[in-house]
Amino acid sequence: MLFSGTARTKKVSDAELMAEHTSDAIATRLDSQEAHETTGDVVLGALDGIITTFAIVAGVAGAGMSESALVALILGLANVLADGFSMGASNYLKARSDQQTLEKFRRMEEEHIERIPESEREELRQIFLRKGFSDEILEDIIKVITADRKLWVDTMLTDEWGLKLSMPHPLRSALVTFFAFIAAGMVPVIPLAARLFYPLTDELVFRYCGLLTAVAFIVLGAWRGRVLHRSVLVSIAETLFVGGAAAFLAYFVGNVLGALLL
Repeated sequence: MLFSGTARTKKVSDAELMAEHTSDAIATRLDSQEAHETTGDVVLGALDGIITTFAIVAGVAGAGMSESALVALILGLANVLADGFSMGASNYLKARSDQQTLEKFRRMEEEHIERIPESEREELRQIFLRKGFSDEILEDIIKVITADRKLWVDTMLTDEWGLKLSMPHPLRSALVTFFAFIAAGMVPVIPLAARLFYPLTDELVFRYCGLLTAVAFIVLGAWRGRVLHRSVLVSIAETLFVGGAAAFLAYFVGNVLGALLL
């Protein structure tokens, strides 16, 4: 478990807490290089998928266009595929850029250690001096770290530049974001697709779109709250507020443009 007791909404027993902090458990946690959680990628893709797709549906409904359900269905499906790919590609480039930034600073620190080792030792000394170490203990720390070149470079990356050594895999981030966007983004268009087989009025279709969108927000908020060990109700409320604000804005703009153009 990566969350402290203060971050949990569920009270854990002392035995459970101790089980998470045995030597083996700590070693496994610290040795893990796949520390990047996919929660952020899922929330990013799913929330954007729901909001942007429903925004199109709500915008078309607000504009009062003829055959609005069919128009919204076409635009919604196009949005799910195009924006889903765009979101995945953007997340891939972000993760790749983070990796390249780490690689750039690693090369720089390795060069500095090679060319000006004493200056780098002084930087290391200043870092641990600010952590409260001094005198012989400080010098012992410097000797231990500088004896291992990789450890020395890693320490400079994290403590001098504030970089994370474990980065998300770009392709994994892209795929998680893409599929989360597709899965969640399809929810608002389900009633539009159902209209092709059932005689539903525009008003009823958009009412169902709004209802399913709200349910999707609730499910996403609840999942987010449970995964992050936060209040489920608060997480649901946050998700509903953000998504509802976007939907209202789209519907409002649709009404305004509809009044001006129609």
